[in-house]
Amino acid sequence: MRAKPFRISERMGSFRHAAIGVVTMLRTQHNARIQAVAAILVVALSFALRLAPWEWCAVLLATGLVLAAEGLNTAIEEIADLVSPERHPAVKAAKDVAAGAVLIAALMAAAVGALVFLPHLANLAVAFLARAS
Repeated sequence: MRAKPFRISERMGSFRHAAIGVVTMLRTQHNARIQAVAAILVVALSFALRLAPWEWCAVLLATGLVLAAEGLNTAIEEIADLVSPERHPAVKAAKDVAAGAVLIAALMAAAVGALVFLPHLANLAVAFLARAS
């Protein structure tokens, strides 16, 4: 099989399909919308606290992994429902495992958030209390 030549127009089409996928996920998945709002709040807090570059990396990676896991979970659910519209133990297991993966990503992102944000927030609290007294 010969490799197809590289075409910018085809690559742009790939990005378009990916963007449609993100929009579809956000339109159809309640949890994805919650996670997207949380991501926006986390980024805003990161700017407000003037995070160090390594902290930005940790926060963005953790946030991105949660959203990516949610996208994969959504894709698995859609395919599973198409292949087996009736209830089936294997389909249930696949959906449960995919949802569990999102839960693990979200818990780890929360842990990263605690490690990054709590020291900054504690410093703010100390500074506020010092001014108040």
